[in-house]
Amino acid sequence: MSGGVDSAVAAARAKEAGHEVTGIHLALSRNPKSYRSGARGCCTIEDANDARRAADVIGIPFYVWDLSDRFHTDVVEDFMDTYAAGQTPNPCLRCNEKIKFAAVLDKALALGFDAVATGHYASVVQGPAGVELHRAVDGAKDQSYVLGVLDEQQLRHSLFPLGDTPKTKVREEAAARGLLVADKPDSHDICFVADGDNTGWLREKLGDRAPNQGGEIVDEATGTVLGQHTGTYGFTIGQRKGLRLGHPAPDGRPRYVLDIEPVSGTVTVGPRERLAVERITGDRLRWCGAPLPAGTMLDGPDVTVQLRAHGAEHRAVVRVLDGQLDVELVEHAHGIAPGQAVVVYDGTRVVGSATITRADRVPVGAAG
Repeated sequence: MSGGVDSAVAAARAKEAGHEVTGIHLALSRNPKSYRSGARGCCTIEDANDARRAADVIGIPFYVWDLSDRFHTDVVEDFMDTYAAGQTPNPCLRCNEKIKFAAVLDKALALGFDAVATGHYASVVQGPAGVELHRAVDGAKDQSYVLGVLDEQQLRHSLFPLGDTPKTKVREEAAARGLLVADKPDSHDICFVADGDNTGWLREKLGDRAPNQGGEIVDEATGTVLGQHTGTYGFTIGQRKGLRLGHPAPDGRPRYVLDIEPVSGTVTVGPRERLAVERITGDRLRWCGAPLPAGTMLDGPDVTVQLRAHGAEHRAVVRVLDGQLDVELVEHAHGIAPGQAVVVYDGTRVVGSATITRADRVPVGAAG
């Protein structure tokens, strides 16, 4: 129970379905204000109090589990290391993989519980070959992307009571149940970064871990140095704003970040069409069901990939290699960076995911 409306309604539904329910709030920082301040929907003292009040209304026991050390090591440190390497991480996936459905689930099973229920918008169903993870009914709130790291064992012990309900109905239900969080705003940004200022937070936390403390911003086509920066961790592939370039493009069009080289500190920029990606390679494969053997090819009108938490689906041909995933994009994607997750779908079913290690751009003159 995060202290938000979704997990509160999920807990209420689980109890109403006849389960013996215990509310658990995760303390992810020994000093919550060291990560963020104010009621932002996650990781604050206010959120813990909101969760406790919701549990009282529902009529279930409530406990706080301190997972701050594990969270810092597996999520926060991973976030910093990935940015320092010039990549773009998604800490929500790592939190689901390492904390909510690993550390929490392991502890719950050891204590005799059968499953972990959360307020994520997704559905677990029993398919012909076993348990399956599917998209939520509410496409605008679907969170199956950030759950694409869950394996078959974890899915067998997971419940997502909100997968069949639009978010507006969840809020109405919360109000009808007398839950004070019914109108609480959704959490946004990264829960441990104050005010959503990733660059400022990284500048403060990384220190000497960053491989460089500055470098050049270079035009891809001409090699011209357009400006200077104070650290590659302040950039992501596809970024347009905040580049502070001293030289406008000859055609007057905006430039975007195309490449980040953390060792030399070089950030390469160019026009938007140079962000088009036609092929992706990924490792750290995670299967939401039975693992697919090397040599498997997924092709067909329903095979798609999603590359961002709230991004579009892209038609693709997916090949399983030895420890890697090869994704040929039938529909080009833009601004894809190493470190992001590629989640594979067959219709509404989540097949699995991988961490992107390489994104091959469309050759010059061929981008559409």
